[in-house]
Amino acid sequence: MISGLRGVVERMSRQRGVRASLIVSENDGLVIDSSLRFGEGQDGERVAALAASIYRKARLSASAAHLGAVSFLQLDADQGRLCAVGRGELVLVVVAEPSANVGLIRVELFKALETLA
Repeated sequence: MISGLRGVVERMSRQRGVRASLIVSENDGLVIDSSLRFGEGQDGERVAALAASIYRKARLSASAAHLGAVSFLQLDADQGRLCAVGRGELVLVVVAEPSANVGLIRVELFKALETLA
């Protein structure tokens, strides 16, 4: 399974405009695997923890509002985007440049999610 996770992270990192891809535990925000282009160590750990928290809160909010399951989460900021999908206790996170093709990233995230099933 670990080599499968590494393959998922590497495939996501090869997408144009992707600065980081991470597989994170939703419950505790710990990095399971990652590929970072913006710095190693604490930056990746912070992104992982915050992305897991945002995804978990979005999932709980959608449930409380009777909207159903969260399928895709996108956060847009001045200097980039954070995209996430989840299954079970895993969250796949991509940090991308503002010019990145979010449609393509979304498709690739869902493909990657299927390989983790």
